Amino acid sequence: MLRQVLRKSMAKLGLVLICLMPFAWLCSGIFLDSLGPNPAEYLIRSTGDWTLRFLCITLLVTPLRVIFNMPELLKFRRNLGVLTFFYALMHALCYSVFDMGLAWDEIFADIVKRPFIAVGFAGAVMLSLLAATSFNAAIKMLGAVRWRMLHRLVYAIALLAILHFFWMRSGKQDFAEVFVYAAILGVLLGWRVWHAAHSRRQARL
Repeated sequence: MLRQVLRKSMAKLGLVLICLMPFAWLCSGIFLDSLGPNPAEYLIRSTGDWTLRFLCITLLVTPLRVIFNMPELLKFRRNLGVLTFFYALMHALCYSVFDMGLAWDEIFADIVKRPFIAVGFAGAVMLSLLAATSFNAAIKMLGAVRWRMLHRLVYAIALLAILHFFWMRSGKQDFAEVFVYAAILGVLLGWRVWHAAHSRRQARL
């Protein structure tokens, strides 16, 4: 039953619409003035949280596809990756607009001065590279081998995202959520490393 649903032509559109619901909810909160006493901080943190969540979901696709032998899941991975970039972009825009007032000289100074902003910026740049090369034309232009090597940046992105989150929470010494995301991403990335090594061993047999 699930496979039949995943194979439907509208499944990808349905996924995108579902994944945009948090964004729609945040937008409604702006217009309804229901984001609490500090809407700017709420938006910055919420978009950051959703970026991490979608990063985890995107990395979960391949393990689920392999473990449950469901190749239908593969067609959703690209959309989820682009949605991860979308929420990261919203996170960066909320910081740039609401926290820094689009003062680019101050934003640059903040990147240089504050390590957690610097690693967040680096992760966003890497994520933009993956989003920009997530289309078939980019794969043909780069070649499959180079494309796969470039998209291994997802490992660095995950590490930078956790480091960004850790340093952001260090001011309040509140690391509970950081450890949860770190554990999830650690398992997902560890599985990918194990699966790649296992596949190479199987190919040599």
